[in-house]
Amino acid sequence: MSRLKSTAVCPATLFIDLDGVLRLWPSGYSDLEDAHQLPVGSITRAAFASDLLTQVITGRITDEAWRAEVARRLAASHPSSRADAAVTAWSKPVGTVSLDVLNMVMVSREHCSVGLITNATDRLPRDLAALGLTEHLDFVINSSDIGVAKPSPEIFMHALAATNTPPQHAVFIDDTASNVAAANAMGIRSHHFVSAASLRTFMQSVGLPTIAS
Repeated sequence: MSRLKSTAVCPATLFIDLDGVLRLWPSGYSDLEDAHQLPVGSITRAAFASDLLTQVITGRITDEAWRAEVARRLAASHPSSRADAAVTAWSKPVGTVSLDVLNMVMVSREHCSVGLITNATDRLPRDLAALGLTEHLDFVINSSDIGVAKPSPEIFMHALAATNTPPQHAVFIDDTASNVAAANAMGIRSHHFVSAASLRTFMQSVGLPTIAS
């Protein structure tokens, strides 16, 4: 069966989000929490509290300090728990790679520059190396390195300048609607990621092959 070829002009740069798109995490940590006498959902609530998360993804505190504060908050809220051990165990995994998305990234990289725009901590380089992703990326725009996080327009401006890419020649993929809206407002063709299948359709629509020739 023949495949229809897109007539769209291939973009110069593909910006892709990491977590929720290229890297996957479990939906919760109930087994770990139960094993350390913590209520279900308590790790997520402590770690991703907006006041704390903003500090670590903009580089105002380190990844190590963030995790220490998560442990402190859990211990304060749940004194009978083993909060320190729970955070140590929670911190060990680095997630898993979506092979479907990675394969599309690898094919796209034959036709354009590919890299991340991600809200991440200063642990990111270690995680990318552990996941085997470093070699598949041309650049990494990490919010904690530049002091500003998505959906702020400044991070997209930084990414465009760093890659010398006009917005109309860029494509952005993210699983958070507000980030997608911010990029679209800057003239970057953007896709709200919900599945590998919908991503494949989008990439083909903007002229990016998704199957190796």
